[in-house]
Amino acid sequence: MRYEIDPDRLDEFREYGRRWIPLVERFGGTHHGYFLPSEGDSDEAFALFTFDSLAAYERYRQESAVDPDCIEAIEFARTTGCIRRYERRFLSPMFAGV
Repeated sequence: MRYEIDPDRLDEFREYGRRWIPLVERFGGTHHGYFLPSEGDSDEAFALFTFDSLAAYERYRQESAVDPDCIEAIEFARTTGCIRRYERRFLSPMFAGV
């Protein structure tokens, strides 16, 4: 995921990320972390997570949409304004020697 964040609300975005990492894992995904600005653009952050299949990801999307903890995390981001917008991208990993 690519996020456009409010650089003045970086602490709030960190809190948002702290909330989502265990939530993704609760629904069967592996969260690879949030990557926050350090050099360059101060308003761009990324999150990487994987699921075993597209079907597993779709289940996560459906179940997280009604999960109280997920709803609370989304509401936190909305009320703090730490996220201006975000984009989802679907990628396939490639490793050396493949």
